[in-house]
Amino acid sequence: MNIHIIMHESFESPGAIETWAIEKKHSLSYTKIFQKEKFPDKVNKIDFLIVMGGPQSPATTINECPYFDSKKEIEFIRRVIDSNKLVLGICLGAQLIGEALGAKFDHSPNKEIGIFDLILTDDVKYDPYFSKLPKKFPVGHWHGDMPGLTPESKLLAKSIGCPRQIVKYTSRVYGFQSHFEFTKASIEDMIINCSKELESAKGLPFVQTAEKLRTLDFRDMNNILFGFLDYFSGIKK
Repeated sequence: MNIHIIMHESFESPGAIETWAIEKKHSLSYTKIFQKEKFPDKVNKIDFLIVMGGPQSPATTINECPYFDSKKEIEFIRRVIDSNKLVLGICLGAQLIGEALGAKFDHSPNKEIGIFDLILTDDVKYDPYFSKLPKKFPVGHWHGDMPGLTPESKLLAKSIGCPRQIVKYTSRVYGFQSHFEFTKASIEDMIINCSKELESAKGLPFVQTAEKLRTLDFRDMNNILFGFLDYFSGIKK
């Protein structure tokens, strides 16, 4: 399987997603936005598009971030979706997918940084994978926004701090506001590169300290991610 990953920043890495892809011997390619790389001209060679997170939002302008053109990226994501490819968005990536499908992103009621429980909704009964999981389980978070919902989408999970965490747009398109892919190494990169955000958010109800973040164990959520990726990558056209 040919997996293409869009990275907005070096420190918002695919983490455990990359581990899974390498172990499964999938082919990996990247568009590194922070290095001003261009999107592929043709999408026919992509089987599975993964759009990672970043400190930007879909409303971020080129003046605010010269290497991030949200309009161009949304158009590319829409092309991939229209080509019936598998698409998964993480955090900012989930918001951009929603925008590509006509659903406007919104600000979350709370900033979330750390590990907090996801709570599955009644709509999870429509999903072959997440319907088999416990109704509540801990997952990583680092966000202040959330993806929009289309009339056809199913909201599979929420948290106490954020009402939109896992969105199933179609059987081939998912958005995760939360971060199943975090590892010890990737969270350390986030801590180092987002230290000002951590400092300014100190004391908020759903924000953990750098010291706490460094003690967290991501293996269980990584295993949930691996199970999802096995299921998702096995979906036939």
